Amino acid sequence: MLAREGVLSNVDPVMVPPGMGFPLLAARLLARRGTVGGSSRLPIAIARLGPSYVKLGQFLATRPDVVGIDAARSLEALQDRMAAFSRDDAIRTVEAAFGQPLGQVYETFGDAVAAASIAQVHKATVRNGQGVREVAVKILRPGVERRFRRDLSDMYFAARLAERYSAEARRLKMVEVVDTLARTVTMEMDFRLEAAAASEFAENVAKDVDFHVPAIDWDRTAKAVMTLEWINGTPLSDLKGLDAREIDKPALGRTVIQSFLRHAVRDGFFHADMHQGNLFLDADGRLCAVDFGIVGRLGLKERRFLAEILYGFITRNYRRVAEVHFEAGYVPPRHSVDDFAMAIRAIGEPIHSRTADQISMARLLTLLFEITALFDMKTRTELVLLQKTMVVVEGVARSLDPHLDMWSTADPVVRGWIEQNLGPAGMLHDAGRGIASLGRMALSLPDMLERAERLVSRFEAATEQGIPLSGASIADIGRAEARSNRRSALALWTIAVLLAAALFLS
Repeated sequence: MLAREGVLSNVDPVMVPPGMGFPLLAARLLARRGTVGGSSRLPIAIARLGPSYVKLGQFLATRPDVVGIDAARSLEALQDRMAAFSRDDAIRTVEAAFGQPLGQVYETFGDAVAAASIAQVHKATVRNGQGVREVAVKILRPGVERRFRRDLSDMYFAARLAERYSAEARRLKMVEVVDTLARTVTMEMDFRLEAAAASEFAENVAKDVDFHVPAIDWDRTAKAVMTLEWINGTPLSDLKGLDAREIDKPALGRTVIQSFLRHAVRDGFFHADMHQGNLFLDADGRLCAVDFGIVGRLGLKERRFLAEILYGFITRNYRRVAEVHFEAGYVPPRHSVDDFAMAIRAIGEPIHSRTADQISMARLLTLLFEITALFDMKTRTELVLLQKTMVVVEGVARSLDPHLDMWSTADPVVRGWIEQNLGPAGMLHDAGRGIASLGRMALSLPDMLERAERLVSRFEAATEQGIPLSGASIADIGRAEARSNRRSALALWTIAVLLAAALFLS
């Protein structure tokens, strides 16, 4: 598909790996006539490949330092400027979802204002006791579930094939990664679950003065339609619009990073699709997030590990970073903590006190992959969404401030959480949780002893009398034994016939 759209036509042969010259020539021959080629056709090709590939394109759009500025700018169209489906289809979806005509659901209903891989958004108005208010209506793209099933089937096939023949693929747990993607996609296509995630998120950030989540209209939300507060704001992808508002973009970049860290470390619940198309700056200067279809969760243990690892990098305590990896089980215990600390230093020192424009994310990711392979580190599927989102968020902040210092930006959030949760106050809180757990265990102790007594009695009876079987189990065993006997008899008769034939022919 990339070849047909001419995406590969303008690739410099000098820039491709050895042995790729002939495939590149073949790709040029496959290009459609009249296509100009280059990165401008990239979003068209990816959109035709399917919604899962669009997700990949949205991710790459946040990393111009990896894919190049032109490609990243082109891929931004996949975030909210894809081809919209028809207004008639949108109306049919709304009326089917609520079982009534469109005019009884919304006062007015406009054309699509944004479209992405899974859904598109229409501006509408609703009437309530306080008058008429503006809302955003998110509608599921027709047929998208079928296309995702096809994409996931392809990915499962590729992952299983890779794991069958490649130890590296097994280390990376490719099938489990696709499992994670499949779960997030299933949840993303049910807008009731997205509305619940947005509602929970709004409660978590209610006291944050610089972050806002639009309110959900539950009366007009269903599986394929979601209605929420309309946000009047400037998308973070519109850098010229931010400049026109004289926004302090470096400060906004710091807000993006710190907000994500607060959500992940403080709340253990984070927006896992924080690309520019899902982030707006409203008239009050608040960062507003939409599209909570993909969210991630971290348990208290994972949050502690994340905070300690980040704090270790901030303070250049690479020994502690290494120890945390071993404590978390991220590195097999057969390796040396000192050796791993040295490897961590090789990652941390070149990027410490450097601004974003001085760090090559491509080289950094390559080094990370090499170190994970060297120390037999397997993919932690529970951290896949976190790792992916960290790369996206850093890319968004970098687009706002190329000179962003990641470590100084993260320091106040991480340091504050560690002081509160791992200092004396945190220890007292942990002790309180431990006492509460012991109390719950003490309350349930009689039931546990009673269940244990029943199990011992049953075990003793089974030892003395044998294991009782139901009639259905006995019948199944009889059928299995009969099949085995028939196979044995057939084998014996076959041997007998072959012996007789051999004797006769001799």
